[in-house]
Amino acid sequence: MPIFYGVGVGTGDPELLTLKALRILREVPVIGIPRRSPYDPSFAWTAVEPSLGEVPGQERLSLIFPMTKDPTVLLPAWEKALDEIGERFAQGKSVAFITAGDPFVYSTFIYLYEGAAKRWPDLRREVVPGISSITACAAALGIPLADGKERIAVLPATYGVDDLAEILEKFDTVILMKVNNCVPKVVKALERTELLDKAVYISKATTRQQKVVRNLKSIEKDRCDYFSMIVVAKRTNSGVLAGKQAKQAQARDAS
Repeated sequence: MPIFYGVGVGTGDPELLTLKALRILREVPVIGIPRRSPYDPSFAWTAVEPSLGEVPGQERLSLIFPMTKDPTVLLPAWEKALDEIGERFAQGKSVAFITAGDPFVYSTFIYLYEGAAKRWPDLRREVVPGISSITACAAALGIPLADGKERIAVLPATYGVDDLAEILEKFDTVILMKVNNCVPKVVKALERTELLDKAVYISKATTRQQKVVRNLKSIEKDRCDYFSMIVVAKRTNSGVLAGKQAKQAQARDAS
């Protein structure tokens, strides 16, 4: 019986592809490759191709997912992708759908995963985790995301940042994903909360095109890259466990 895989391929650096992901991609007869249009290269495929190379007899199936929030465009695209994938299932072939980052973090695969369950209730589905941009960006910036009592909030900035000031007050680390056209609003919220100096912008993390900006005012009027993120880290509740232990040790020494 065929298997439907969702394979996370990381954030663009081919060396961040996991061993399990590579093994499955070498074994499956069909790889589903997401593309924004028939003419655009697949970002996920650029992370896979250097390590995978050619696999004799393997089909590389391009699936088009337009970059839009319009459901009248998205829903037909998802259904068409499932139709094409379903044709391979009917032939008894397993399909591995590759996705940048992790399959279950703001990924197109989520809709295919749920749609496949409705169409083929008995179909076996497997998810191969990938390195998410959330952790990859933190590593590239050298910014710890959570320690001690710190709490994290992750926001898809493209869907609005009107409540950002409130969220910045409630959380120790705030991660704004896909901030390409939201930087002006983000800067205003950071200024209101006096956290502008705690914010760092990064785009295309882990790739050769990686860009880091620590002065957000300098890009306030720019239309930034789609694969971009702003990390706001207060670092005021970090290390509390070590700090408490240190104080206890000092108290014992004093006595």
